[in-house]
Amino acid sequence: MTGKIFTGNFTQQEPIPEDAINSAIEVMRSGRLHRYNVAEGEVSETALLEIEFAEYMGSAYCLSCASGGYAMHIALRAAGVSSGDPVLTNGFTLSPVPGAIDNAGGKPVLVESTEDLVIDLEDLERKILSSGSKFLLLSHMRGHLVDMDALCEIVDRHNVALIEDCAHTMGASWKGRKSGTYGVAACFSTQTYKHVNSGEGGFLTTNDKELMARAVIRSGSYMLFGRHAAAPDVSTYTDIKLDSPNYSGRMDNLRAAILRPQLKLLDENRDRWNRRYQILESAVSGINGLFVPARPDEEVYVGSSFQFLATALNAKQIQSFISACQSRGVELKWFGSADPVAYTSRHTSWRYVSEQSLPRTDKILDKLCDIRVPLSFSEDDYQLIGEIIAEEYVAIQLDETA
Repeated sequence: MTGKIFTGNFTQQEPIPEDAINSAIEVMRSGRLHRYNVAEGEVSETALLEIEFAEYMGSAYCLSCASGGYAMHIALRAAGVSSGDPVLTNGFTLSPVPGAIDNAGGKPVLVESTEDLVIDLEDLERKILSSGSKFLLLSHMRGHLVDMDALCEIVDRHNVALIEDCAHTMGASWKGRKSGTYGVAACFSTQTYKHVNSGEGGFLTTNDKELMARAVIRSGSYMLFGRHAAAPDVSTYTDIKLDSPNYSGRMDNLRAAILRPQLKLLDENRDRWNRRYQILESAVSGINGLFVPARPDEEVYVGSSFQFLATALNAKQIQSFISACQSRGVELKWFGSADPVAYTSRHTSWRYVSEQSLPRTDKILDKLCDIRVPLSFSEDDYQLIGEIIAEEYVAIQLDETA
């Protein structure tokens, strides 16, 4: 081990803003943590959060949920997925995505990914035709946006309902249109490592009033759906309130109070993330045998994580490279491991999903490295992190014994 050492913690987030802390304390002092437990004339923190996020997205309706995974589950169910239905999704994604499909009773149909870490549109069309699926749960995995115009042309032509998983693209856009406004519904996460932090939580947004009404009942509203402000008129629920099951996955007022002030910082934080991402991108771009996925001009991304393909290294060398970076304080994850490690599971380890052939995706995952980009590190920190990655990558290439 040679060179400078980085001493930061890649799982340490920035503190919750003081105004969010104060709002949370007010909720705790009131004792009214349940979203439907309100005083006379009071609008709950959760209902206010839904109004504010719907306004931010430009969506008609918003539902706050216990998690992003739960939001995907009820979005699928509310969109019409029933037991045994094939549901298309990315072959490269995180395990809560196929998990949500399974939870909704669907059967995941995995679609190849490209080197730019987006869904392969040619394979998508093939899988639509071969599976007969009428649903696509599109994962904007690690914040990379596919050509949304081209994707929508395909799903519209084949009458496939699009549900967007925007866990990594809250605050992102394609050609000026926000990620999460292209499909029949969109799902977001507010888990600690996402773009706003309530520990756990999520949103479902849509412009479809009946889909939202079904989601509200499924979220566990009982007959209190009238207390949802960013939701359809109560007349929409006449039959839906009796036909839809209660899955109890509500957000509470405490988490909503923590999130509301953070929404105001989302665009500012996107710019902070992107400056850090671009420092890493500059540090490693141009290194022989190291590929950084393209960022199209049409895309405004949120660089809360950074990926590259170690194309010049074999599996043993990649493991040595990751160990060398770790010894200098830089924590990389690798999607090429045969066994799941932390969040880096791959489709071959999802044994509840039928075995499917994804040779292009497998080739990419074998080389794919990933690093979180916490805002708790300074831009100077990222200069050092980038230097360490570049130095150790080149050193492994030169080390014939690795």
